[in-house]
Amino acid sequence: MIKKLFVAALLTSAATTAFAGEPRLGSQSVLVIEDDTGKILLEKNADAVVPIASLTKLMTAMVVLDSKPDMDEKIAIDRSDVDMLKHSTSRVPVGGVISRRDVLQLALMSSDNRAAASLGRTYPGGLPAFKAAVKAKIATLGMTHTVIEEPTGLSPHNRSSAEDLVKMANAAAAYPEITRITTSKNDEISINGRDVGFHNTNRLVGAKGWDIGLSKTGYTQEAGRCLIMKIKSAGKNATMVLLNAKASSARVLDAMNIRRFITGEKEPARVAAKTTRVAAKPAGVRLIKAKPRKITVKQRRRRS
Repeated sequence: MIKKLFVAALLTSAATTAFAGEPRLGSQSVLVIEDDTGKILLEKNADAVVPIASLTKLMTAMVVLDSKPDMDEKIAIDRSDVDMLKHSTSRVPVGGVISRRDVLQLALMSSDNRAAASLGRTYPGGLPAFKAAVKAKIATLGMTHTVIEEPTGLSPHNRSSAEDLVKMANAAAAYPEITRITTSKNDEISINGRDVGFHNTNRLVGAKGWDIGLSKTGYTQEAGRCLIMKIKSAGKNATMVLLNAKASSARVLDAMNIRRFITGEKEPARVAAKTTRVAAKPAGVRLIKAKPRKITVKQRRRRS
């Protein structure tokens, strides 16, 4: 069994294309722009209009901050904030009372849907006013292929293109609060007087060798795995938009290969399969191969 796992890992690595010019990318839509020059570094289906999942939350954050609300005001999470469309989970309880500043942190860093929903609900004038503000912001930014109907990104009707999302990323990067939050690796949020730990949904944030200036992930079944990032590498500032990767590992692999392409490195990035992750062997310790355990008929029934 162990040999099979290692063979699978080797096949995965071998399948990663060596760089012969541009890298081969798994995401269905890709756009990478050099910020200082506006030069397109990589492009793949950049004009395709597709669901964008939680990338939506960058727009939600901008519109909320544009209204200049009291960020210390307490927001009570309401039952109407619960996701009844995708039934996604949340560690933010109904009835939890949180400052708007921390609600924004949860929506952006941890991509919490209840937090994002509450930001739209408590916008001055309520959801109708929020939607109108989003529509106006989209027009102002020249995002001509974008429609956003609600604040979380759970709806497949929230749609855009990689071209438009670069515009959104550039606008979001002008908000210090958004860049600070989206590049935080983790934080503790006070909910009903109790500190609860949360982490960034982008595992590259805080990773060695990564200089990230803006980050937002997204996922729904319709949208696949999505990512917006601004990075600095080899003295170059770049914005990348990745849409509809089939797995989190594919999304990360694309980001790693894009960074290598920008720096001019020729060795492709590799992401080891989770099933092959083995702890380092301590000095002087002999690893013993575990014998396969027999499974009874009764145990098989329980597992099914």
